[in-house]
Amino acid sequence: MLRALFKNHSHSNISSFDFRYNVISMAQTDPLPPKELAALVLRAQDGDTEAFGKMYDAFLTPVYRYVVFRFPADLSEDLVADIFVKAFEKLHTYRPVFGVPFAAWLFRIARHTLIDAYRKNRGFEELSEELVDESRDNDPKLKTEQALSVGRVRQAIMKLPEDYRDVVLLHYISGLGHSEVAKALHMTEGYVRILKFRALKKLEGLLQVSPRFND
Repeated sequence: MLRALFKNHSHSNISSFDFRYNVISMAQTDPLPPKELAALVLRAQDGDTEAFGKMYDAFLTPVYRYVVFRFPADLSEDLVADIFVKAFEKLHTYRPVFGVPFAAWLFRIARHTLIDAYRKNRGFEELSEELVDESRDNDPKLKTEQALSVGRVRQAIMKLPEDYRDVVLLHYISGLGHSEVAKALHMTEGYVRILKFRALKKLEGLLQVSPRFND
């Protein structure tokens, strides 16, 4: 029941941009201010579903981006619902005093959910390459160029070693900071930066052009 609720809500929110996003520009959503997020977490842990709803709205897009870059859109919708159900059920275990930002805690859940999904869905179809933003210009040539570019970037990222791929997806696709990525992956921030540098160098070779990623 809870899973269906999140799935229906995620569909209504995400469908507003037709299950597409502009990977080329890597546009990020504005995160909640730390104090506001901390207050929402405390309220949600006390059973305030409206507070959790605000957290859900804030993290839906970055979580969905992280998932849809690895799985087809129809399966991604189910996985995103699973991730938020698990987060809701485990929220009482989250303690900021342990030094783990909420975003890092949430993406740990997302990462483990995707690992389980890989084991259960080894034969899923390749991802669609139509992950472009159609709201900018209704230009067939531009959309074709974007789709080809997105397809190349996605294929290159999926060829990276797993730790490189995780860093790239969490930092560039989902918008986590270096410290949040480090906490999510149980690494030091310095090692995350090293992996990011190595990943971008490898992507440059795979794409045969300078990767269009910035700090």
